[in-house]
Amino acid sequence: MKFMAKNTGNIVKPMDVLRNSIDKNVLVDVKGNRGYSGILEGYDIYMNLVIRNAGEIIGGENKGVYERVLVRGDNVIFVSPSKGD
Repeated sequence: MKFMAKNTGNIVKPMDVLRNSIDKNVLVDVKGNRGYSGILEGYDIYMNLVIRNAGEIIGGENKGVYERVLVRGDNVIFVSPSKGD
């Protein structure tokens, strides 16, 4: 799967976005009105994600911070690289 980057004409592959986000802050939205914000440590072809220093967000509220979280890929709605990196 490929997408055209807006205004550049470059092709952007979703896995390239993940690869470029390793060791950077990301926001991951998952099913069940939940999300995680932290440093992307790893991923696989199924979009299983390992997030370090993961802040858990439930219903828009911060619920806690975990040293490391594994998010199963079929629960992922979106992954967004943070603008601060």
